[in-house]
Amino acid sequence: MKEQSVIDAARSLLYDQALVKFQGRYVGTVAAIPRHAGQDLNYNEIFIRDNVPTMIYLLLDGQGEIVRHFLDTCLELQSQKFPTVGIFPTSFVDIHGEIKVDYGQRAIGRVCSIDASLWWPILAYIYVQWTGDKEWVTNSKVQLGIQKFLDLFLHPGFRDAPTLYVPDGAFMIDRPLDVWGSPLEIQALLYGALKSSAALIAIDLEHKDYFNQGNALFEPFIQQQFYQLNLSINWLKNLRNYLLKHYWINSNIVQTLRRRPTEQYGDRIVNEYNIHTETIPNWLQEWLGQEGGYLIGNIRTGRPDFRFFSLGNCLGAIFDVMSNAQQSSFFQLIIKNQSQLLSEMPLRICHPPIEDIDWKSQTGYDRKNLPWSYHNGGHWPCLFWFLVLAVLRQKDKTEEMEQLLNIYYELLLQRLPKQQWAEYFDGPTGLWIGQQARSNQTWTIVGFLLAHHFLKVNPEDSKIMNLPSLMFLQQLNTINLF
Repeated sequence: MKEQSVIDAARSLLYDQALVKFQGRYVGTVAAIPRHAGQDLNYNEIFIRDNVPTMIYLLLDGQGEIVRHFLDTCLELQSQKFPTVGIFPTSFVDIHGEIKVDYGQRAIGRVCSIDASLWWPILAYIYVQWTGDKEWVTNSKVQLGIQKFLDLFLHPGFRDAPTLYVPDGAFMIDRPLDVWGSPLEIQALLYGALKSSAALIAIDLEHKDYFNQGNALFEPFIQQQFYQLNLSINWLKNLRNYLLKHYWINSNIVQTLRRRPTEQYGDRIVNEYNIHTETIPNWLQEWLGQEGGYLIGNIRTGRPDFRFFSLGNCLGAIFDVMSNAQQSSFFQLIIKNQSQLLSEMPLRICHPPIEDIDWKSQTGYDRKNLPWSYHNGGHWPCLFWFLVLAVLRQKDKTEEMEQLLNIYYELLLQRLPKQQWAEYFDGPTGLWIGQQARSNQTWTIVGFLLAHHFLKVNPEDSKIMNLPSLMFLQQLNTINLF
């Protein structure tokens, strides 16, 4: 098929089959287009996480009204019940004219998704910046939803670290894979969500001229906005410093880690999490090389997770957790390991997979997460556009990296239509369609459309996911209420 024919076919699948209506209005896309009525499991539901690429593509395609209605629908479904008040549902579905939601109580294994809630303020900020719709963000219902979100995520806890502690499988990797604790993807999303929430609050305060009014004029609601704005900015600073200190590694840092003392006690120690040399895998030496660097998967007491997770690192670049120099090192890592990460179907979700006894104990014999399959080292074409976006945003992007993106775009162009826009691909190179992969997976379709748009239509549109800089947020003239 010619390129334009593929694009037309993908757009037809999106607009004619994936988008669904509720009460006469488009409300989102299903996870996968069903072949037959009554498709099993929950692939006919509308997932917030899966709809992020859909909504970004719709914004690029001038369909902002659909995006606004999707955000409003999610806001109406934000939990009001203790103890989940403030979270957004993992998914929702129209059943006989009523929306039924899933906060984790219906999911396989009762896994609770956290990333859905973190994506909502990010998408809300993207919508407002792209459309200029300040009327929407200054609506009291929207601001109340942001307050409830921040009340849930920014609260006292038992840990001093600024990271968000979650159970296993609480994000895109939604099945047991030893990703409990403070997984990278959640921390990158937390960073993006706090940036977005702070900016959305600031837009409302500035629009209503509250920055120039005295404290005596403030209602409790406004006082809470200022409090959460300041708290979010301080949390952001601490979170970024923490991630760069404990998650970022390159060859030099690994050598330093290997020589640190253990069994230290007190405030001024260099090995805070008592990590022993034996936990540092040998494959890192070849994987990193001299110029590569990335954010590791997790940091836990005595148990760092050195696995490479593609989405968390791409988001770390897109949201500017990484510095420009670190982003360049990240791209060098991609170039060096392209045969493993990109291969026959970009992009491998994590490297390396867990195998043998580790697979048995850490996944609970999960047949879907066999080594080199699904989330355990499988290849997901829906991830490629995140890498495209990360590269195009980079100020010092290299010609080599851009050429690489175009090469693998052509591969997607050839393979995906023939293999019916499969959900994921198996094997060390991603050559085989996933054993349990659904066909016509919506975020596979939309991910390709986004890659096409950014690479072939308008690379400048890669700024659509530009979040406010931390420096800008710190310079806000906030009023000290403490």
